[in-house]
Amino acid sequence: MTASAIAHAPTRAILPATGGLRGALSDLFWRRPKFLLFLLLLPPVLWLGIVYLGSLFALLAQSFFSIDEFSGMINRELTLKTYGELFQPANLDIILRTVGMAAVVTLASAVVAFPIAYFAARYARGRWKALFYLGVMLPLWSSYLVKVYAWKLILAKEGILTWFFETLHLSWLLDAWLALPIVGGNSLSVSWTGTFIVFVYVWLPFMILPIQASLERVPANLVEASADLGASPRQTFGSVIFPLALPGIVAGSIFTFSLTLGDYIIPQIIGTSELFIGQAVYSFQGTAGNIPLAAAFTVVPIVVMGFYLWGAKRLGAFDAL
Repeated sequence: MTASAIAHAPTRAILPATGGLRGALSDLFWRRPKFLLFLLLLPPVLWLGIVYLGSLFALLAQSFFSIDEFSGMINRELTLKTYGELFQPANLDIILRTVGMAAVVTLASAVVAFPIAYFAARYARGRWKALFYLGVMLPLWSSYLVKVYAWKLILAKEGILTWFFETLHLSWLLDAWLALPIVGGNSLSVSWTGTFIVFVYVWLPFMILPIQASLERVPANLVEASADLGASPRQTFGSVIFPLALPGIVAGSIFTFSLTLGDYIIPQIIGTSELFIGQAVYSFQGTAGNIPLAAAFTVVPIVVMGFYLWGAKRLGAFDAL
């Protein structure tokens, strides 16, 4: 058969034609791929819109209601009275305490995570790199409650940490720290120091991984060029490494800050009787039955994280996620 005959010969379909409803749907999806994409995205979009956003808007609506002081019933007339209650000294103290703890935990996590992430990005290779990922991810594979209760035993007055200080004859140092106002207490397990330690431990992997990913994107030739131009290691770090790693630090801070802001289990198990936002929400909607005030408290982390994410986006943090 000549080349021209082959070119003009009728071609056969690779797959046999399918009739019926299946064939009609196949033809429809082939001709209109956007319609197929719409059908694939419809279930998750409905789930997100109804279950997540719907419940969020319902919660937001509850915050504009108020509690009748005489009957204790919810008054469903729109008002800003409940938001005004957030500025009462006791409620404002809860907000400031939570935001302050979240900020301190985020800063400490960045300081601890940066050397670990730098070593993993610059020096760890092969098995050491795998060991690094295993060490970072392993705490995330264990139960959250188990880790918190384990730390409660470690930080208790009869725990291993107290025994360690006694072995080193440094009990006076621990007692002096616990005697300090605000950060101290009867033991580390019932103090803000203990709450801070557990927060940093639990959320540290969420800070290490974004910083490590950001540092791996720093070209090695930039560091070498900085040294060749006579920059000291401190100047290289301040002018080259840190600015390029900053988006990763901010990306990690999004996780540590937001998770600390909304957590209520750690302060419930480790710490003093003073409330965090999560505990306040649980208390007001549970035992107190003040759902509008609980809803108003939940709006506070949303607003705080909205401003935080806006600032993080300006710093390019989402490029390191």
